[in-house]
Amino acid sequence: MRYCTPFRLLLAGSGALFAAPLAAAPMTDAEAEALREEVRGLRARLAAIEARLGAGDAPATPPAGKKPAASATEIGWKGSPQFSSEDRSFKVKGRIQADMGYVSSPKGLRDRGLGFSTEMRRIRLGGEGKLGSGFGYKLELELSDNAVDLVDTFVTWEKDRWQVAIGNQNQFQSLDELTGDTSGSVMERAAFTDAFAFERRLGIAVQYRGRDLLLQAGLFSDDIDALSNASDGPEGGDENDSFSIHGRAVYAPKLGTAQLHIGGSAHLRELNRLAELPTRYRQRPYLHSSNSRLLATPNIAVDRELHYGLELAAIQGRWHAVAETHWLDAIGPGPTRRFFGGYAEVGYFLTNDSRPYRGGIFGAAKPSSPLGKGGIGALQLNLRYDYLDLNSGTLRGGRQNGWFAGLVWSPIEYLRFNLNYGYLDYAGAAIPADGRRDYGLHVTGARMELDF
Repeated sequence: MRYCTPFRLLLAGSGALFAAPLAAAPMTDAEAEALREEVRGLRARLAAIEARLGAGDAPATPPAGKKPAASATEIGWKGSPQFSSEDRSFKVKGRIQADMGYVSSPKGLRDRGLGFSTEMRRIRLGGEGKLGSGFGYKLELELSDNAVDLVDTFVTWEKDRWQVAIGNQNQFQSLDELTGDTSGSVMERAAFTDAFAFERRLGIAVQYRGRDLLLQAGLFSDDIDALSNASDGPEGGDENDSFSIHGRAVYAPKLGTAQLHIGGSAHLRELNRLAELPTRYRQRPYLHSSNSRLLATPNIAVDRELHYGLELAAIQGRWHAVAETHWLDAIGPGPTRRFFGGYAEVGYFLTNDSRPYRGGIFGAAKPSSPLGKGGIGALQLNLRYDYLDLNSGTLRGGRQNGWFAGLVWSPIEYLRFNLNYGYLDYAGAAIPADGRRDYGLHVTGARMELDF
């Protein structure tokens, strides 16, 4: 053992030290025996220390009143540095999305929001980690639309299959909304998620995650901007006391090698003070960089919103398919207005990869053969049909039928390039073209996105 030599040298030196006085002056038999007994004791203690060090034993328990030595901090890499020590951790998080696109303009329609456009879709920075004893957190700031907002900002507590989260977060509205924007199959989510104003809000949520079952429920107030005391806008101020109740259930069994997803959600929101303000439901021509709303309802009075949706999805090898439907009932002093949206999608990886799925949502693909390591990364082709109907009785907000194709290339993990083409067919558009409200237009878009 590597520890033996120094101790044996020490022991030899001790023997020489004791031998010197013995040679210098005779000792009685009793004194010599006592000295030999002391040397034997030292040898036994040194042998015990050598055995413990050689076997790699843990150090002895520190005496009472003394703190144990701090455990070592491990540093890992998951797109950014990750620090962990026992049940505590911290990871830097960030996101960059840069877009460019083009929306064709039907003859007779002059709108500055159409045509060519570019934008930094999102710049996000934050961190997440664990505090120990089941507690964790996530904090993210995002620059979007030339304003800085809090996005996921909450504290969690987990115990076995349960999780409680308090803070700014999603309300389990739909599979497409909950799937991360850097994990989606096309650049933008389904039209109904934007038209029905899905957004993060401040509240408390509880989740139960079983083997094949996911149950989610929560109570929420409003988004952080609307709750700000510093806001001078009509929707801001601490008197804004709207609240909502949300629930979602997902059954996600395996059928052979196929992953299935069957889900549904229901949501009720009382607008309270916001009910005094007019409400509109509207949607862009797909690209976020276009600020035109070609579908839009007139202003209507809404006291509460009741909406519910269904989700179906399957993953088999390189293939995936997904479909959703969502209804929104806008309830007010007048007649209830019902709007509807949904989409259907199929996707296929041209490389030997598969779409990840975990916790009731889709994830981003990790290329099996990254660029620079013998492959070209992950290449996925997706086709989507997107429908939105903002007509209800005599109220006309327009109807959209959209067909989209998306090619997603992930050369390495955490980095994607997304190229989209779409054709939008409008019936009863909010903005006429030469007096016509029924027309079609073409959309192309490209996005670079880094997510870690």
